[in-house]
Amino acid sequence: MKKIILSLMAGMVLFTSCDLLNNDPYDSFTKGNFFTSETNVEMYSNYFYNEFSAYGTGGASGDFYFNTLNDNQAVTGLAGWGFKNVSATDGTWSACYTEIRRANILLENIEGVPFAKAADKEYYISLARLYRGWQHFCLVRKFGDCYWVDKTLTKENEDILYGPRHNRNTVMDNVLADLNYAVENMGQKNADSRTAYNIYVANAMKARVCLFEGTYAKYHLKDAARAEKYLKEAKAATEAIINSGNYALTDGAEGYRANYNSLDLAGNKEMIMYKKYVLGLLPHATQDYCCGSTQSWGLSRAAFNAYLMKDGSLPTGEDKGRLGTAEEGVNAGKPVIIDLVAARDPRLGQQIDSYLAYVGNGRVRYEGMPGQETAAEMTVSTGYGITKFDEPATPSQYRQATNGNETDGPIFWLAEILLNHAEACAELGEDAAATASVNKLRARAGMPNLKLQGDPANNMGVSDLIWEVRRERRVELMFDLNDRYWSLIRWHQLDKLDTRNYPEQTQGAWIEAGWPIDLKSVKLTNGDHGYIECNTTGEHRVFEEKHYLAPIPSGQIELNEQIGQNPGW
Repeated sequence: MKKIILSLMAGMVLFTSCDLLNNDPYDSFTKGNFFTSETNVEMYSNYFYNEFSAYGTGGASGDFYFNTLNDNQAVTGLAGWGFKNVSATDGTWSACYTEIRRANILLENIEGVPFAKAADKEYYISLARLYRGWQHFCLVRKFGDCYWVDKTLTKENEDILYGPRHNRNTVMDNVLADLNYAVENMGQKNADSRTAYNIYVANAMKARVCLFEGTYAKYHLKDAARAEKYLKEAKAATEAIINSGNYALTDGAEGYRANYNSLDLAGNKEMIMYKKYVLGLLPHATQDYCCGSTQSWGLSRAAFNAYLMKDGSLPTGEDKGRLGTAEEGVNAGKPVIIDLVAARDPRLGQQIDSYLAYVGNGRVRYEGMPGQETAAEMTVSTGYGITKFDEPATPSQYRQATNGNETDGPIFWLAEILLNHAEACAELGEDAAATASVNKLRARAGMPNLKLQGDPANNMGVSDLIWEVRRERRVELMFDLNDRYWSLIRWHQLDKLDTRNYPEQTQGAWIEAGWPIDLKSVKLTNGDHGYIECNTTGEHRVFEEKHYLAPIPSGQIELNEQIGQNPGW
């Protein structure tokens, strides 16, 4: 071979990872002498835990808050499409195939490893197939057609290395086979753990994958039989978790927020899997970015108006605050939205601040760093500051440090499972079951039972029940997992991110004339008053059908012209 073809062959010798070798020399292990004990298999599979980033590991990274390409958050300027041009490389493409190879190496070498219990060997086989299936799903979700790889590749595998991509449906059917194998064979190993892969994590992963594929098949492929098949699989996976009795929703609206800002999720009964953060070892920065002195990215006006009134009725359209009078000290007299928040779904009050924060009117949320005479003011692009991930008990020197946050991060938890169950059931026409799952979440939040009111703008073209399930998903998972973006993709609704037709997604809070504001730094829709307009450039995010799939990296096409390019790129 003159070149290393594709990213499929990346990481051919994966044993050189320091995570696997501890302090031994890099050339100590080969496939032949590494897979000789159960301990080595366990050590090898520990790398699989790196898959889910949760709150990331410092800086603006992670699966929460930082993903602003949606209509829930607005940045000052404009969050553009993830791809404007075809790049030479792509991190998802290379990383996923590296991890697929990692899983295949384990599957090809585990058979001769002695295990004290046959069930434990089956657990690791199931884990490798679960991981392999998940990586292929991530590729399909982003690129569509891709390569299904179920063996470690060598130069003899020219059918893959030089051949065309496999059809996405074929790949996803193989993904489902891997996921089902894991669910059926993983057994009860680590079943009580909230931080390890187990059968319930496998079902949670299966539910997320199958809901995507089922709705994608319905709304993109127009394949009713395929949609029904995958939606039934999603429903079965969610019910395996719900009916296990191992998990329960946390209590009340405060319990909802505790899923996101707790220093320790070990005793949280809602967690299926979470990531443990430890100061000095594995910290993150999500908390800091939400409340530090650097301008943060706020809730959009469009998202604000997705929250029902507290009595379950549709929003009245009144989303204007007032000058504060109740609080004394540094925030006395500043604009507040206490009344607005109190009148809405209680989850809103657990997600955003009741005091506005924008340039010209900074909000002081916490005391300053040690040695500072004054507390740092925070500003927010939309004025709606995000409190969901902030834990006030965190000392100030860590609260506003990019490597000082140690609140634990959820990966899979019961609320998402209930939402997946509700949506799968609603799509299958099982209205009572869908409604029951939604009502559990509403009861936790302090909201009345679901009432069908329909899509006020009538712009999604679905039944009233499906619309309400989608609304519930939006408000429950606000800022979570980039769920809004991926949901708009699978629903064939990505055009809702076109800012020409949906301007409220780049707007924020209402500002009255005379309120404290720096008009040189903040643009308002009506000159000296109105809604904060974050789209300060005047440009627009223009939707094109090609945005449903990312482009294949040009470097891969140069290596293999048979790979082809996605439509529109």
